[in-house]
Amino acid sequence: MKVVFSIVLSFFFLAVQELPDVRESYNSASKTKQNADQFYNLVAGYNKNSGTLLAYKGAAITLKSKFASGIKQKKELFIEGATLVENAVKNEPHNAEIRLVRLSIQENTPKLLKYKGNIEEDKKIIVVSFDKLPKDLKEYIQGYVKQSKVFTEKDKQIILK
Repeated sequence: MKVVFSIVLSFFFLAVQELPDVRESYNSASKTKQNADQFYNLVAGYNKNSGTLLAYKGAAITLKSKFASGIKQKKELFIEGATLVENAVKNEPHNAEIRLVRLSIQENTPKLLKYKGNIEEDKKIIVVSFDKLPKDLKEYIQGYVKQSKVFTEKDKQIILK
């Protein structure tokens, strides 16, 4: 039993240690195919131990769809990635970082894909829980909010204070 606990605990600490790297890589992943591939390689091996990392893995797959060739492959990758993100949200509905990942995908997805239905819900979770978040996550969210077009001035006053 102690061995199982140790393994689970080590996965948790590994996930916590790597989150800053994952966040940084995610910020630049949409800029080039090479960045998207690097981000995907960083998170591809993660399984369902961390909902947050699962959401980033889903985001990485949706980004791969952006650079894929052929409509069929683009659609399949996007659906696979969005499904992982939705599962992460379902499993941890009050996790602000998972909500930020989904919001960032929905904000930047073409209207044609019809994947924009949760922006307001995700913003609300992020804004309401913001004061209770760890400092590093607050700073990460603030960075996103500064460049986002979906946050209102009122939202920005709460988050960027």
